[in-house]
Amino acid sequence: MAESAQGPAPALPSGPLSHGGRLLPAVTVDTYNEELRDEEGFVGDRASRRAFRAILADWRERLKESGDDPLGDTPMEEVSKSKLDRMMASDDPVSAALVHTVVEEFAGELATVVRRFLRLESWKGTERIVLGGGLIASRIGELAMGRASILLKTAGVDIDLHSIGNHPDEAGLIGAVQLAPSWIMAGHDAILAVDIGGTNARVGVVELNVDKRGDVAEADVWKREHWRHLDDKPTRDEAIDRLGGMLDKLINRAAKEKIKLAPFIGIGCPGLIDEHGTILKGGQNLPGNWEGETFNLAAALVERLPRIDGNDLVVQIHNDAVVQGLSEVPNMKDVRHWGVMTIGTGLGNARFTNRTDE
Repeated sequence: MAESAQGPAPALPSGPLSHGGRLLPAVTVDTYNEELRDEEGFVGDRASRRAFRAILADWRERLKESGDDPLGDTPMEEVSKSKLDRMMASDDPVSAALVHTVVEEFAGELATVVRRFLRLESWKGTERIVLGGGLIASRIGELAMGRASILLKTAGVDIDLHSIGNHPDEAGLIGAVQLAPSWIMAGHDAILAVDIGGTNARVGVVELNVDKRGDVAEADVWKREHWRHLDDKPTRDEAIDRLGGMLDKLINRAAKEKIKLAPFIGIGCPGLIDEHGTILKGGQNLPGNWEGETFNLAAALVERLPRIDGNDLVVQIHNDAVVQGLSEVPNMKDVRHWGVMTIGTGLGNARFTNRTDE
């Protein structure tokens, strides 16, 4: 069980960085990758992208019995979020009603999942939850979040739901700046970041845009590369080679543009990460077997990359939901305890407590 968020925050460690760390420069990670179960399986799966599409598929089947499916013979894999957004805004009442019905049902599942998490000891006292993932960035996702918020408030659950402010393709990169202590980034313009999910992998150069106080509240992605690895179905070694090549390309591009990179890579990936960078569990959707002590992602990447300005690379790995949530650190100054839920292949989750100078 995670340590209580109510106790005093311990001092930052003075030794080497620890992967999957609970104590970060700006926040304490109270808990992450919680896997709540009920009689139907993982509770979080009820508010995943798969769950939304399963609800849509179910309603289409019901409508097909009367020949009234507005999507006709369109396969489910070709029904995009943008298409559903257009249907909801169309003049066809049946099309709009179908999407509204799916959104309403999914919102109910999302509200139920939020309530289950808030019952956990490690989530008690949470004041705000930010929701991430591509679904939330669409109009249907926004409405589902808004409807879930109404359901929670009318049930007496006092919690604010907000969408992650950065683009869903960039939040998992921008959050990586919160993994590194200031002594690593001092005198540099940017860091390298990697966001690996069950479907996609993204790498980027994140400019720090440090202000006079040393804050990185305005960090943003300078350049990024995207790879939908699910389509290629690579082996683990092929995936690491591809990621290494993408990073090497960005390193060379930054050098040509005179961007001074810190010798640091922040990585977000699914699962429970131990202090050595081992993925203990939750990496089943990654290409190949990434779990267990026989594989170390940080070491595998470093051996494929050059040193930066003569310095060895420092790599910090954490859970991908944690890193996405960290992109919201600058927006959480008005609360103490907050969480993140990322609606993707599954439901990523993490809960934070802002650190103080006390």
